[in-house]
Amino acid sequence: MPDTTTSDITIRAISADETYELRHQVLWPGEPVSYIKLGNDAVGLHFGAFRNGKLVSVISLFIDGSVARFRKFATRPDCQGQGIGSQLLRHVINEARRRGARRLWCDARARNEAFYRAFKLEPEGNRIYRGTEPYILMARDL
Repeated sequence: MPDTTTSDITIRAISADETYELRHQVLWPGEPVSYIKLGNDAVGLHFGAFRNGKLVSVISLFIDGSVARFRKFATRPDCQGQGIGSQLLRHVINEARRRGARRLWCDARARNEAFYRAFKLEPEGNRIYRGTEPYILMARDL
């Protein structure tokens, strides 16, 4: 898959190991690094958005047949609200579709529901909690 470049942002495939620092810093800084590692990271597709050569956003995509799931989507706090995560998520939606997925879902932090709705993901089911953090399953057809 070629790099995707928009303005000063470059999106490219990265290794699972390259996602860990940002996942930890943004998603669960109070937990040990092992908390942000996934048992199936080795089979996932991992992507990073780079600004001026520095990794500022990560996401991991897992495809099982016609269903794709993205996880561990994290953007550096000082880079949030600038469209970088949106570029990265668009890239992953296109990649899932390109690889034959017909449905895409994630467990979204409930406070980010409006962000995901902008990408046509809709809530399904009830909220779940990881620690004190509420999540909701959000999904869409591709």
